[in-house]
Amino acid sequence: MRRREFIKVIAGSAAWPLAARAQQPDRMRRVGVLLGIVESDPETNARLKAFRLGMRDLGWIEGRNIQIEYRFAGSDPKAIDKHVTELVGLAPDVIVANSTPVMTALKPATSTIPIVFVASNPVGQGFISNLTHPGGNMTGFSFLEPEIVGKWIDLLHDVKPDLSRVTLMFNPDSVPVYDGYARPFKTLLQQNSIELNTAHVRNVAEINSVVAELARDPGSGLIAAADPFIVNTRAVILKAVAEGKVPLVAAYRQFAIDGSLMSYGPDIADIFRRSASYVDRILKGELPGNLPAQSPDKFELVVNLKTAKALGLSIRESFLLLADEVIE
Repeated sequence: MRRREFIKVIAGSAAWPLAARAQQPDRMRRVGVLLGIVESDPETNARLKAFRLGMRDLGWIEGRNIQIEYRFAGSDPKAIDKHVTELVGLAPDVIVANSTPVMTALKPATSTIPIVFVASNPVGQGFISNLTHPGGNMTGFSFLEPEIVGKWIDLLHDVKPDLSRVTLMFNPDSVPVYDGYARPFKTLLQQNSIELNTAHVRNVAEINSVVAELARDPGSGLIAAADPFIVNTRAVILKAVAEGKVPLVAAYRQFAIDGSLMSYGPDIADIFRRSASYVDRILKGELPGNLPAQSPDKFELVVNLKTAKALGLSIRESFLLLADEVIE
């Protein structure tokens, strides 16, 4: 029996119907949390802290009225499948799932356990059919939409007026949507004499090769896409761009804290805190398919001035006033 079929068998035999669960208010409730990043990453701590605070504010206290099963898979497909199998086998009341690879493995694994996702473009990737009425057993929070690519390019151009070439780097096995995201901007940017390319990277050697090529062009800039593989190789990317003096904008705040020129993206901790409200509503009997999937409503711009100086970039005061955080 193939792995995906095995997971489906577990899901069908172990998962309770939601209505039956809601009728047992006195029992300890169980929630599974599966993240597509490693446990030791500071991003992990920020996300889980926010989720726990959200749950606590709604009256859910670990060890008292709720048990939370945490799993951390990084971007390893085998680890993801293993943890999906484990969590589905535990028959939790709800699973909170983060990252495209995690959702790709989880969707065929169960059609009965409610899932609250934090994922990029859930409609475009087929996780749900409609944001307003998701239907089925899934709902949650969209992380990024295609328009974010244009914002990343604008930010790079604002701080580097001689920008002539931008590369959007990601792992297509982790998040396959970025080629489509980039396509509409390529023609538009040509009018401004800026070339936009996408770079597929699946290992450290390919990351280093992409950065080395950009380092030979003083007009270049790099975008590190929102992608679990990119997050999990953050140290490698930052080392390469520092050595090559390549300006980098990333989706995640932790990149700027650790040394990239900038980061711009949704406040992921805020999204995880908001996801607790959907877990709470499902635990109280609401159907996930009736809860509209939500888009981010809070974005953060972080600028690392120390890195800007190392790159020889002078950033306008008016630009810095737009930043949520400036690292000096």
